[in-house]
Amino acid sequence: MAMTDPIADMLTQIRNALKADKQTVTFPGSGVKDSILNVLEDEGYINGHSRSEVDGKPVITVDLKYYQGQPVIEKIQRISKPGRRVYSASGELPSIQNGLGIAIVSTSKGIMAERKAREAGVGGELICSVS
Repeated sequence: MAMTDPIADMLTQIRNALKADKQTVTFPGSGVKDSILNVLEDEGYINGHSRSEVDGKPVITVDLKYYQGQPVIEKIQRISKPGRRVYSASGELPSIQNGLGIAIVSTSKGIMAERKAREAGVGGELICSVS
């Protein structure tokens, strides 16, 4: 069966790995997933990620981050879905938990956190929120 939303699948695998206290999680790789993970790494939500190939197919391994035994990511959820795309102008980008969390936005200048998109003056598709 074909996967209709690979980004939601990635977020679910991260969420499940955090609940199971795993140190790493592995899933099929793509450029968009890599960009989202770069934002999570820059914002301090994960320790890092690496790309490799298994049987000629790209695979991403994420090193999850914990603080005092608790996951750094409390909540990670998809906003824009294949059935209902959600877009926002630069002035209307949401603030997640009054600035304690981030929204990841796909803009014309690449995938970035909503703070950076607001500074750059660009809006776009709201991919997910993390807190």
